[in-house]
Amino acid sequence: MDFKTISATVADDFEQVNRLIVKKLHSNVPLVDKVGGYIINSGGKRLRPLISLLSARACGYEGDKHIQIAAVVEFLHTATLLHDDVVDESNLRRGKATANAVWGNAPSVLVGDFLISRSFQMVVAIKNIRIMEILSDATNLIAEGEVLQLVNCNDPTTTEEAYMEVIHHKTAKMFEAAAQSGAVLAKRPEVEELALAEYAIHLGSAFQLVDDVLDYTGNADEMGKNVGDDLAEGKPTLPLIYAIKHGSEEQSLMISNAIKTGGLDHLNEISAVVKETGALDYTMERATAEANQAISALKCIPESIYKEALVNLAKSSISRRN
Repeated sequence: MDFKTISATVADDFEQVNRLIVKKLHSNVPLVDKVGGYIINSGGKRLRPLISLLSARACGYEGDKHIQIAAVVEFLHTATLLHDDVVDESNLRRGKATANAVWGNAPSVLVGDFLISRSFQMVVAIKNIRIMEILSDATNLIAEGEVLQLVNCNDPTTTEEAYMEVIHHKTAKMFEAAAQSGAVLAKRPEVEELALAEYAIHLGSAFQLVDDVLDYTGNADEMGKNVGDDLAEGKPTLPLIYAIKHGSEEQSLMISNAIKTGGLDHLNEISAVVKETGALDYTMERATAEANQAISALKCIPESIYKEALVNLAKSSISRRN
């Protein structure tokens, strides 16, 4: 089942989220509207809002505060994208020029800050201290994940364990917050809240690991970014970590040097090595295991079309091409 079909399960909710995003994005400062609108409307899947909506509905929630939470997690995610592109000096995202490439670094960072502050205005309006705790903790951990990734950047000695910690902090944590908030809104038992949190952590990890594979096998037009971007930025992703460990001395040295210096001078050779050593197969095995753990975590959640959509979302995370 594709993403569009899964999203259709909560189509009415999604429409409300989109309207709220447009409303809350508005600022009296025109540049905020321009930059924020540009990145928000640049073609992202809005996966985190979808997780939030499906989780709330899977828990039987019938109110409308999940709409606000879905918009909040999209704003927070968008803010991290704006900041990421500045840190990584990226020029392309989702097939379009990045905001920093169009307007410069300063507006991108400041509009990212605006989105974070607007998010917390919206969270306060929900008037649920537990959700405030979940989202504030998630935002803090994501910031730590960004720093961890920066520390690991250009470091070929990064271990698989250290890299998985980055994934948990930087990617999976917002998935977790989105899912867990839905159970809190519905006032479900703790066992269901934790089950959805576990589901989302594994889903987020699977999603990132597949991204790592697509960085070597994907199509630039389909992905909306350049193939080899992670290598160009000196990021030691799992395929590279595995290839360094299992390649020949000469191959390991080539990859290590590429991570240290960044750039794409040896992209074709390194792509061949990650395939030859089984690094891409291994990374997909890890992604599949994470997706299966996500599905398994949902056992205690009552059967519904929304739970089925969550299961299908985990399955589709490892079969996607972008």
